[in-house]
Amino acid sequence: MLEQPHFGQRLRALRVGRGLSQAALAGDAMSTGYLSRLESGARPPTAKSVDYLAERLDVPVSAFAREKGPVLGQVLAAVTSVADDGLDEVLADPLAEALRADGGQDPALRWQALWLLARMRGRQGRCAEEYQLTAELHRLADELGVVELRVRAYTQHSRCARSIGRIAEACEYAAGAVAAAAGLTLTDRAGALHALVSAEAEAGRLAEAEAHARELCALTGPVGGSTHTRALWAAATVGIRRGAYREAGNLLERALEGLDSHEDPGLWLRLRLAAASLLLQIVPPQTAKARAALEQIGPALELVGTEVRRQEALLLHAQLACAEGDLARARELCDQAEALELRLSFRDRIRLQALSGRLDVLAGRTTQGIQCLSDLARQAVEAHNVELAAETWRTLAEALAESREGQG
Repeated sequence: MLEQPHFGQRLRALRVGRGLSQAALAGDAMSTGYLSRLESGARPPTAKSVDYLAERLDVPVSAFAREKGPVLGQVLAAVTSVADDGLDEVLADPLAEALRADGGQDPALRWQALWLLARMRGRQGRCAEEYQLTAELHRLADELGVVELRVRAYTQHSRCARSIGRIAEACEYAAGAVAAAAGLTLTDRAGALHALVSAEAEAGRLAEAEAHARELCALTGPVGGSTHTRALWAAATVGIRRGAYREAGNLLERALEGLDSHEDPGLWLRLRLAAASLLLQIVPPQTAKARAALEQIGPALELVGTEVRRQEALLLHAQLACAEGDLARARELCDQAEALELRLSFRDRIRLQALSGRLDVLAGRTTQGIQCLSDLARQAVEAHNVELAAETWRTLAEALAESREGQG
């Protein structure tokens, strides 16, 4: 026998999963009001209505029955009881399968599973999948009406949107998270502000990013720790893009000094990779310091580095080789990176290809290099990433100038 409220929950999940409105599913033989009451659990289903709805949904009547055991809950319990990020490759797929099979009976449980799976996909560098998961997360958070979940889902969705080059969307969701986070914990407010600073910087809205970075540093300063370290890192990034290299360097030094590798090894590794990247963006590039930063992370990369971090390090070594004038080594590292299944963010993918284009120009393949860099700059413009587009055009100009100097 089909009982409420399970029948209504299952009915709604099947309808939404097929992208149908209540009116489309009800058709001519059932009122939308009656269908709504069935979904809410206010009315018990009749045999006639069950047969009709099963036919409309093209499923057997058994599709409405309660499944044996809380499959998603069991898988989620098994996954969360293993505190090891290194097992993401093993644990993520069973969790994804359980989510696909889940009928949506418990939205809060589904939210928790989606959140965990999104983080796993992010660590794996599977950005497109992570983006789809966070999109469902923020829709589900809106449905649940829990402000903390909404803020966290919006924040994470902003970060994912930025990582795949959807900058306008990243700004929109980060701003929504900041607005909703008032009155919540410092962690939630800082996370939302950090996402907004990063999105605004990518969009070229540097004055706004700078103001929000100052707000973020002031908010996190009293508590210190990794939260403040992230804030200083964000402020340093904005400083680099504004051309305030001395200020950015000071902020970066403070961030590096404030984090112990034993406190948060993953963050320690990411911060040193970021430091090497920023040092190479300074004009002129601080190659000696960048090399020292990359040499320092070698052992940590072996111990706690993911495939994403290893690819980021490979890109930085290629950029460093180019900055030091070792073009053959830079080309070798670029080719090595491009042969991989890339898990880099949109920004780093553009930077890798831009470096390859720069090397083409310097090797005398000028037309090929110009075409490559021009195409990349247009991709950045289409993604509303003004800052990355400007960086790519600057790379082209510098490569052409270096090429002419070499010929002279």
